[in-house]
Amino acid sequence: MRVNVDFDRCRSNGVCVDLAPEIFEIRDDGYLYLLTEEVYGADINLVEEAIDGCPTQAISLVDES
Repeated sequence: MRVNVDFDRCRSNGVCVDLAPEIFEIRDDGYLYLLTEEVYGADINLVEEAIDGCPTQAISLVDES
């Protein structure tokens, strides 16, 4: 699965970072960064939690199979 972030919608509020710090990071410049775009196994569950928690609905998962 591939993580997709609509950076036009993202407000870098950090909910996703709290839920999945292995996948998302807010750097000193205040912007959200993806640490990896491809997720597998338990990381999919973490991203799904981040999707549910994102107040701007900026995160999605894309099944590339």
